[in-house]
Amino acid sequence: MENIFFNNWESIVRVIIMTFLGYIAMIFLLRISGKRTLSKMNAFDFVITVVFGSSLAAVALNKSISLSEGVVCFSLLVFMQFAITWLSVRFKFVKNIVTSKPTLLLYKGELYESILKKERITIDELYVAARRKGIEDLKNIDAIILETTGDINIMEKVSNREAQTIKNLEVSNF
Repeated sequence: MENIFFNNWESIVRVIIMTFLGYIAMIFLLRISGKRTLSKMNAFDFVITVVFGSSLAAVALNKSISLSEGVVCFSLLVFMQFAITWLSVRFKFVKNIVTSKPTLLLYKGELYESILKKERITIDELYVAARRKGIEDLKNIDAIILETTGDINIMEKVSNREAQTIKNLEVSNF
């Protein structure tokens, strides 16, 4: 239990320097890697974002990890994220492995309750999304979609089921 609140000034200075330099290195690598690296497009992108934060914390706080090891880790993560997204744009099977499909939860006022259960979405969450759009009744909505990011999108008007933005949505009841 000794040194629970304070070790020494040297460890404090090391944390300040490592955090600052690690952060600068990470920002530099993220800037050269492009906007997609920290996008919120799918679960894979979310995992990369969390791993970046965890890696920076490890570099900043773990005395056995050098700055150069941290930069190698950041670089490898950026490279892996770039490689996976590059492959997923070019090869459908990679995209299918890395990302899920958006799911239709409601169409033309008909709620797909079995899909809600499968996706672990409650009716109350749909009500919240409707309220955010200023909609008072789900019957006034043509489509509710659970996106690959976990966001719930509402389309008030859909001309037909073959509309470009909804025709390939995952729906087992349709």
